[in-house]
Amino acid sequence: MHLPRPAALVLAFTALPLVALFGDDTTEARSARTTANRAWFQSLPVAPAPTLTKHGLSATELARWPVRGANQGVAVDAEAFYGIGNFVVVKHRKDTGARLAEWIGLRGGSTVHLNGGLLQDGQLVLAHSNFPQLPMASSLEYFDPTTLQPVKSLSLGIRLGSLTWAERREGFWWACFSNYNDQGTTPGFDQRWTHVGKFDDRWQMIESWLFPPQVVATWGPSSCSGGSWGDDGLLYVTGHDAKELYVLRLPKMGVVLDYVTTIDVPFEGQSWAWDRSAAGERIIYGISRKDQEVIVARIPPIPASLR
Repeated sequence: MHLPRPAALVLAFTALPLVALFGDDTTEARSARTTANRAWFQSLPVAPAPTLTKHGLSATELARWPVRGANQGVAVDAEAFYGIGNFVVVKHRKDTGARLAEWIGLRGGSTVHLNGGLLQDGQLVLAHSNFPQLPMASSLEYFDPTTLQPVKSLSLGIRLGSLTWAERREGFWWACFSNYNDQGTTPGFDQRWTHVGKFDDRWQMIESWLFPPQVVATWGPSSCSGGSWGDDGLLYVTGHDAKELYVLRLPKMGVVLDYVTTIDVPFEGQSWAWDRSAAGERIIYGISRKDQEVIVARIPPIPASLR
């Protein structure tokens, strides 16, 4: 009998024994395959353990200035730097350190916890949160850099974390929402929930990333206090207490920022700022909480082998 080709194939297939089709399907054979698969899986390459590898990079201190009330961060432009406290902003000359202007809010008032700042579109823009109050809520506060008078406030409302720094880059907002181990964090969460987000102009999140575990381990009970993109396309961040600047980059895959290296700096974490007016010089301004000083430093370039 002559069968059409498809029917012939079906007949030939069904005529084969199951062992020929699927291999030996005995209990012993299945056990052997399972053991072999496990051995194969265990032989696959394993990622190295996350470590805070350093490469001998250290900042060079250039100057330091006493600044009253600057216990959270600093911003800087071509002529002046701006010491930032919880509800205090003080403007000083870059060349002499002389105080030029000051704004002081009300203790226990609407301005609770100012943090990182930058100069953008002619305004001083400061990250703000209600830390350590709950629920966690944040805002951007805009000041006139000449008079230091508030000019605008943008409430970001309740978010998972307190806003510690934010900046514009390539048409988007990049911001860090910090969570903590000691206080001021929504119950059930801790510092591992700290993340960097990429937002549109309506502050809708587009993407977000977690911090590398070896960096999180340096925060103690606190979190990421400062951060900013470098001209080299790398992200530089600080914790709350360590005299270290951590260099990160966006991952090619996954949800955790890649760790690149660490730079030793002469200030204890907190929020800091690039001096963008010093083109090509890699000058940053940071603060010492315990000494109430703004510290100027030059940081080295990241070797091409690490980038």
